[in-house]
Amino acid sequence: MIDLSELIRPGDGIWWGQGGAEPTALVGALLDDAHRIGPLTAFVGAAWNPRLVRDLPEDLSVTSYGALGELRLLSRRGSLDVIPCHYSALPRMFASGRLPCDVGMVQVSPPDQDGLVSLGIGVDYMADALAHTRTLIGEINHRMPITTGGPRLPLSAFAAVVEADRPLLELAGRAPDDVDLRIAQHVASLIDDGDTLQMGVGSLPNAVLEALQGHCDLGFHSGIITDGVIDLIERGVLTGARKEIDPGVAVTGSLFGTAHGYGRVADLPVRFCATSYTHAPEVLSRLRSFVSVNSAIEIDLTGQVNAEIARGTYIGAVGGQVDFSRAAALTGGRSIIALRSSVPFRNGGTTSTIVPTLSGPVSTGRVDVDAVVTEHGVAVLTGCTDRERRRRLVRIAAPEHREMLERAAGDTLDVA
Repeated sequence: MIDLSELIRPGDGIWWGQGGAEPTALVGALLDDAHRIGPLTAFVGAAWNPRLVRDLPEDLSVTSYGALGELRLLSRRGSLDVIPCHYSALPRMFASGRLPCDVGMVQVSPPDQDGLVSLGIGVDYMADALAHTRTLIGEINHRMPITTGGPRLPLSAFAAVVEADRPLLELAGRAPDDVDLRIAQHVASLIDDGDTLQMGVGSLPNAVLEALQGHCDLGFHSGIITDGVIDLIERGVLTGARKEIDPGVAVTGSLFGTAHGYGRVADLPVRFCATSYTHAPEVLSRLRSFVSVNSAIEIDLTGQVNAEIARGTYIGAVGGQVDFSRAAALTGGRSIIALRSSVPFRNGGTTSTIVPTLSGPVSTGRVDVDAVVTEHGVAVLTGCTDRERRRRLVRIAAPEHREMLERAAGDTLDVA
């Protein structure tokens, strides 16, 4: 295996790809060699590699834009430093040196007929970090698909490479349940044929995608694409025919999926782009029927969203939520926050996700939320006074928590 001590210096900052694009062989070598090299700092997005939690050495400090995937366990242990930021800020933070970029580790496809490798299913912040990285190390995986849109690199761009032939890491998750499906039906009712969508990852977004099977000519422009999106492309639902920019193409930064999606994406009209394109305000402003669908940990009675911290611990991220929500709210589309009305409480019972006051930070401001959706209905907030917002949000809260919310609102609300 590769000896990273010859390529990485004490005190270096290292970044690598997230999700299924993580170069696990290189990350494994880093975990093995960190104690010999000296203090190091690493930046990574969503991490699915359990070794990062199980074998994290003391000499390696991990930072991220959130606590996603296995990073949640590091967060609970106090071993993760989160940089709260909009996803659109990552490119300029790499450019200014505010994010670690002495060394970059990337998983790439085998060389094409021109001798160039592709970043495959993970382009996003990696494409923006490349120009600011001193030393680039590549893991050539013969199962990484060659995708379009992202940069192609010659082998001479790498200080060293290793070869692998292994399945890409896959996104784990549960199937949508009845609550997810009810929420999804409400969300789907807010989406018109021809709209261009942005959506996140998880059982609820998967349920929304399933609920959209009867729509037509939908477009897609998002930081992440999933297997559910690929299915809608293959079924002719997501055609992108009415998109104002990139017509006929689904635009994304990464594929968070499984072998099902990895094996199909190269043959579909999917373009992988850098974060500096997918999240850029000047790009999003050209999408006139843009609908963002995001989730939250909790939302208060004014419409403010906490998508980051629960019970004092980071479990989420600002991510691209504000980038996309603001764009949708400003350009004639719709910004939707969808969430379950309650979640199980650790001591039994449930706790409301619609709350009088947020227990964590404001990730998304109330003015960038057009509609909130739970399994109990839709609260359209655009154009509403604070009093009317409270009334509508209480109406879609879990029934067992409505009286508490009404009392906390400080006045009598007719929520019938």
